[in-house]
Amino acid sequence: MRSRRQTMTMRRFRLSRMGVRVASALLLCACIRTSPGTAAAPLETRPPSAAHEAADLIILAHIKTSSGSAGALAVRRGVIVALGDPAEVEAFRGPRTQRIDLHDLTVLPGLHDVHVHPIFAGISEQQCKIPQGLSLADIQNRIKACADKVKAGGWIVGGQWDASALGRVPDRAALDLVTGTHPALIDDTSGHSSWANSRALALAGITRSTANPQGGIIERDSAGEATGILREAAAELVREHIPKPSEEAMRAALAWSTHEMLSFGITSFTEAAIGFVGGSDAELAAYAALADSGGLKQRATLCLTWAPDNAEDEAAIAARNLYARPRLVPDCVKIFLDGVPTDGHTAAMLEPYAGTLAGRSDDAARFGLLLVKQSVLDKAVTRFDSMGLTVKFHAAGDAAVRAGLNAIEAARKTNGFSGLMHNVGHCTFVARSDIARARAIGATLEVSPYLWGPTPINDDIAAAVGPETIKRVWPVREMIDAGALVVPGSDWSVVPSVNPWIGIEMLVTREKPGGSATSFGKAEAITLGEAMDLFTLNAARQERMANRVGRIEIGMLADLIAVEQDPYRVPIARVHDTRVRMTFIGGEKVYDAADNAGTRSN
Repeated sequence: MRSRRQTMTMRRFRLSRMGVRVASALLLCACIRTSPGTAAAPLETRPPSAAHEAADLIILAHIKTSSGSAGALAVRRGVIVALGDPAEVEAFRGPRTQRIDLHDLTVLPGLHDVHVHPIFAGISEQQCKIPQGLSLADIQNRIKACADKVKAGGWIVGGQWDASALGRVPDRAALDLVTGTHPALIDDTSGHSSWANSRALALAGITRSTANPQGGIIERDSAGEATGILREAAAELVREHIPKPSEEAMRAALAWSTHEMLSFGITSFTEAAIGFVGGSDAELAAYAALADSGGLKQRATLCLTWAPDNAEDEAAIAARNLYARPRLVPDCVKIFLDGVPTDGHTAAMLEPYAGTLAGRSDDAARFGLLLVKQSVLDKAVTRFDSMGLTVKFHAAGDAAVRAGLNAIEAARKTNGFSGLMHNVGHCTFVARSDIARARAIGATLEVSPYLWGPTPINDDIAAAVGPETIKRVWPVREMIDAGALVVPGSDWSVVPSVNPWIGIEMLVTREKPGGSATSFGKAEAITLGEAMDLFTLNAARQERMANRVGRIEIGMLADLIAVEQDPYRVPIARVHDTRVRMTFIGGEKVYDAADNAGTRSN
């Protein structure tokens, strides 16, 4: 047995040798360090000594790194192993290395969409599609054309319509004129109000004596008869009678949507509401089947819908891990807290709406709908947090945002900080005091930049809340300044396109794509660098992948996109037109525009 003095001597000797090693390593780093803003030095400075050490892929391009730029990178087993000048990176080339010279293209980190509905978007492509902002006569013509293609007695479903563009809220009589004997249910742009014809109301058994369901409103005329406009949960009274799409249809819809997202450079996404289209089990099965077939290329997070006392929701959450796959993580729960601050006044607001609703003077007409009691919400979020599940809220009004933050705070007090960044989604309006509070309790604020330009839905919002409240619509500038984690979500297919470059541009301009004389919430605009961070670094943090994706650095996964223009070098009004030439996930090329000419949407 060594004496205490011998032990201390040996320890000093080891520390001395360690100090020499550290000093040598620091000297070596100092020798190869590049100046700020230049290409990063490669991790390995010697060529591979054997084939198994060679890179699988080398890309030459204008590469935007965390610290500046580089001319080339090397990938091995899906990981970036070298980054620097082409000559340096060529040292990693072996006999089986694929080498892609992208010439003048710019390579960026892959983008993330943390709020999207891929199955719904794909199914919507097969329904009666109505462009936003059409007049009533134009919408009727579109629906008539759809009705002519549907088999006798078949349903006409689709959307979208906007009350501001129509000049009024429509009624069932206007729909009856063009649908004949077909039942019809047409969603508005927000997806929170639906327009039913008389046949659909009859099939659902909705009469003047039908009570409003919990969390929903049946609009009525002066005689008490249903007008055909169904707000929030009231639409489910009709929707439950519509045949659900087949498993094959949902798989096809999902395959189409995920490919569409790849074409815009989206390498990771969050499905915001499993169960919305075909039921939780069927939609989870569609995702798992696509993953098992190798067709799901992106890293996907799935949020399973939950409502109080819903046995189907609880069963799906309990069975979630049966559908988990390497790139498919069903570890999120979606809770709807309110509706939207449009003509229906269904978003929950702290202050009353500016306008009034004909025939209604109830509290919901003045302050909107808060769909879950605070005590129930606190208990649910605390439970899900303890289970390791992230909670995503639908919260458009400032009262709903506050309820979501209250529930997150309750979970923190009970469980401590779990590391989960619970996500308050949409945040159309947020009280100033709640913005400061979000960082303190570790809450994420999610915004919807694709909606920010002057549009029909925003005309509805402005009319509903009034000129003072609208000044702080989507207060993202305040959120960033407060140090909160802010992330972006498209909400596709509520918006016509999943194109993230539209969202990036509109975060900066708050104008229509390409620029416009009018803007929406201009005071809350941010910089291009901040907007890019939302779609890369911030989103990666939200999805607990910041150690793997979101940056181009040695040691990170090679989730990359090659674009035809450098968004940092073009006028901001041209960013929306950024074209993705190639998309790579884990070093695998999963999209090539040359193979898909003429297939991408705008």
